[in-house]
Amino acid sequence: MEISAEKLRLYAVADCARLNGHALVEAAKDLLAAGVTCFEMEAGPLSEAEFEEQARELLPLCRRLHVPFLVRNSIEAVQRLDADGVRLDWSETKVAEARRALGMEKIVGASAHCVREAILARRQGADFLVCGSVFGSSLNDDVVALERPELWRICKAADVPVVAAGGITLQNAPLLIATGVAGIAVSRGLFGAPNRLIAGHTLRTMAERICAYQEEPPIINYRWRNR
Repeated sequence: MEISAEKLRLYAVADCARLNGHALVEAAKDLLAAGVTCFEMEAGPLSEAEFEEQARELLPLCRRLHVPFLVRNSIEAVQRLDADGVRLDWSETKVAEARRALGMEKIVGASAHCVREAILARRQGADFLVCGSVFGSSLNDDVVALERPELWRICKAADVPVVAAGGITLQNAPLLIATGVAGIAVSRGLFGAPNRLIAGHTLRTMAERICAYQEEPPIINYRWRNR
């Protein structure tokens, strides 16, 4: 499966720890119906057996809607499940390893936090980049903020789609306008929402608006984090 900017518009990062008692598969059904365009899953608190059982339920749901199903940080799981691809945390060598192992048929995404990392990941064969944390993180408190000017520079330097990630909500998402991103990655705002259908539809609409404006930011050193 090929990846495109449109397929990355609303990138759901499955948060198995914050499902408010609902099963992951049921949450995924709601979000896919609401307009999620890419779905990422990792084992997290699940055992390997639980992860694979739920992944095998989710794969056909995503395939029916032509939504890429990606596994976080496990090339082996992609191969066992025949998932669409992998998204890797930052590493100097893992993208090249994933590309060698998976070939050109699978999607390889990579995390990047600066222009240097983005260029290196792309040279090794990354199909897209996930960049953050733009507003902190609901999953990890020990993160370094990625300021708007650097995000804009990454989007300019990379010739692949860039997804913004980290603490994105409906309230702060408009600050990503004119950064050049192809989409937004959301975890808590989707899986922890009281009504996932409404949250998914609203965030998808916002993502489309963000990506419709690609002009350069007028003030490159603007401090843009939540205040």
